[in-house]
Parts: sequence; C-alpha cells; structure tokens
Amino acid sequence: MSEPAAPDQIAYQELQCYTLAHGDPAFLHQHVLDAWVAQHADGRTKPIAVTFALAGLYLHVECGFTGRQVQRAHMVMAKRKRTWPAFILPAARGAVDVSQVLAAAPGPGRDAAIHEWCASVWQAFRENRHAMVALLEEYPIIPSPGRIA
Repeated sequence: MSEPAAPDQIAYQELQCYTLAHGDPAFLHQHVLDAWVAQHADGRTKPIAVTFALAGLYLHVECGFTGRQVQRAHMVMAKRKRTWPAFILPAARGAVDVSQVLAAAPGPGRDAAIHEWCASVWQAFRENRHAMVALLEEYPIIPSPGRIA
C-alpha cells in the first residue's frame, strides 16, 4: 500500500491522542496501533511489525484480549529472537478506516468503532489466520486455540 494520505495520518494522530488520554485500563491504544499498522503495511514494512499487528488483531478479535493483554503477548513474543514470517498482504484492508473511527462520538461510540475497525481489518487478513494461530501456539500466550490464557 502507498503512504497514508495526510488526512488519514492526521486522523490517526488524533485517535492516538484520544486513546492515550483515555485512562481505560484495557488500553485501547494497542488496538489502534495494530489496526493502523496492518491496514497500512506494504513491502517495506518490517515483518515483526506485521506479525505483531496481526497477532494483536487476532488476540483481540477472536480471543477477546484487551489491549493490555495484547501488549503483554507482544512482550512474550519479543523475548525470542527469530525470523518473523511473511504474511499475505491483501489488497483490500477492511471496510472501516481511521477517519470513520475518529468521526464517532468520543466515549462508548468511538471505543466501539475502534473494535469494529479491528474486526474489519482482521477479517481482511483472514487468509493468514492458520499461520497466525500456528505461530502463537509456539508461545505461552494461549494454551490452546480459542482459549484465553
């Protein structure tokens, strides 16, 4: 994908400010980071960035992890030095984008829009699901598919 358009970049920065100031212990900010990276990844994006973004989206959307739990999972994954897999980058990256999320009213409406964005982006990357589950099974993050640690 090409560089994000200036309005998208501005919307992303505004959404980051919102989530960083949120004060919610669930740490919504992590979900914003993961959705943005996955939605804007291209051939120049480091494999670790794509891997962590997709891991975060999978853990949140399919396993119900909070942003704080995703952040801890990323720390577990980062402890092991490895070559990160190359995931398939679909042409379409979801029906929801950062500007739509930011357009939602601050509070519960915007928080729900963040979750919808994550689900939309993860759905776009669904062909990577098997590879992501296999990768995460290598770590003490989820003891078995679908069961939260």
